[in-house]
Amino acid sequence: MKTAKRNIDDLKVISYYTGYIVIGTALLMLIPIVIALFTKEYEPLLDFLISMNISLIIGFTLMILGNVNKDKLYMEWKHGLIIASLSWILLMILCAIPYYLSSHMMSFVDACFDVMSGFTTTGVFLLQDLDHVSRSLNIWRHILTFVGGQGMVVLALTFLSAKTQGAYKMYVGEGKDVELVPNVKHTTRLIWQISLLYFLLGTFIFWLNGMYIGLKPLSSLYHAVCVFASAWSTGGFSPMSQNMLYYHSFSYEIVTIIFCILGALNFGFHYSVWKGNKKEIYKNIEIQSFFITIMITSFFIIKGLTKLSVYPDALSIFRKGVYGLISAHTTTGFMNLYARQFSLEWGNFANLIMIIAMLLGGCACSTAGGFKALRIGIVFKGFIAEIKKSLISERRVKVFKFHNLKDHVLDSDIVKSSALIILLYIILFVIGTMIGCYYDYPILDSAFESASVTGNVGLSIGITSVTMPQVLKVFYIIAMYLGRLEFISVFALVGFTIGGIKKVCMRK
Repeated sequence: MKTAKRNIDDLKVISYYTGYIVIGTALLMLIPIVIALFTKEYEPLLDFLISMNISLIIGFTLMILGNVNKDKLYMEWKHGLIIASLSWILLMILCAIPYYLSSHMMSFVDACFDVMSGFTTTGVFLLQDLDHVSRSLNIWRHILTFVGGQGMVVLALTFLSAKTQGAYKMYVGEGKDVELVPNVKHTTRLIWQISLLYFLLGTFIFWLNGMYIGLKPLSSLYHAVCVFASAWSTGGFSPMSQNMLYYHSFSYEIVTIIFCILGALNFGFHYSVWKGNKKEIYKNIEIQSFFITIMITSFFIIKGLTKLSVYPDALSIFRKGVYGLISAHTTTGFMNLYARQFSLEWGNFANLIMIIAMLLGGCACSTAGGFKALRIGIVFKGFIAEIKKSLISERRVKVFKFHNLKDHVLDSDIVKSSALIILLYIILFVIGTMIGCYYDYPILDSAFESASVTGNVGLSIGITSVTMPQVLKVFYIIAMYLGRLEFISVFALVGFTIGGIKKVCMRK
């Protein structure tokens, strides 16, 4: 009886907070609804009204099934992890409804693919005839990638009571662990304050730049909102099918590079620098690791493209090669060349460097994906520490440290946990490459696409399309999902589900 009651209590906690997150995200549909009214897009308006009402009904039902008194719901670590991972799956399905109703998707799986790509700030898409979709649906795509970069759980926690039990456990479950201030609710608000301040600044800069390159003021503002949302969230979506090629502007590309890099930096780093701690810029192991790997991979990209004489001059190499490399390393996925040019023009070496850059990724607790610079720095420093330990006297005890917002002791557990997550990314990448090869795609193309979805990047070498095998679409959805939530919370959901099924079977 006690076990049964505990299982019911577990389900109530999970149900209540999952419903809360669903409602919070569903209310975001008010934005495209207002835009549809303003632009007289009545069919998309109806699509979003239907979708929002379905989402709200499900959200409120989950909350009612959970409990009327949330203060009595005690949240354990498993609850926080499961809520984060479960809410993402549910929201993927609900937020795909307006996509599917728009008639721009070939199937509901394709709609789910695009939503997961937006939530995880990946940026690959299967949407048909992008240049002619409604403004409201296009804005919805960019809302998903902007909110997904910060996190749906982060959005929900912003409005929860500061006394909510276990809020930090949900926060960690979404792949974030930095606390800008002691209270998690205030931390999530600070994350949104940072993002919205950059949003105002970035949108204004893109708006001015858009008018400078010939866009009309209103059109320039529309593009500015969309492109900034993708740049800051390292999402890679664009309002036009040609992505950055549409603008044919070096200045536009430079601005995107700046905000891609800013978006790939830790929110804690932004806050620390804003508070006047300028030393963090050169002392932080994550910042050191991130920029060192960018410089190294950029150097090799330049060498590879120069060897093949792909581009005629240094400016072209920078605009195509270095821009693409930074887009890959920050896991943004902006493209200013056609997908097949990677395969047909860049050669094996340059594509291998791009694959490495996509897997390395940006910083922890940012909008970026990949291994994360912090883990790379920790593993490297742990490797150096082991070498130093073998060279010093056994009588001498030396404590190794690293700096990330504050000083931390470099113990073996931290190194092992960092190495484990990196290993899981590599395994996921290898599986994706093998599935691509199974369906007769070239091994380098398969590796490129697999690295892109695993690292939540969004660059494509041409595999991602509506005609690719259904199994590959589903795997890419799973890979984006696992990569964004960094495995642990998803494993908790799988374990909880399997455990529940076993208990049901045993009773029978």
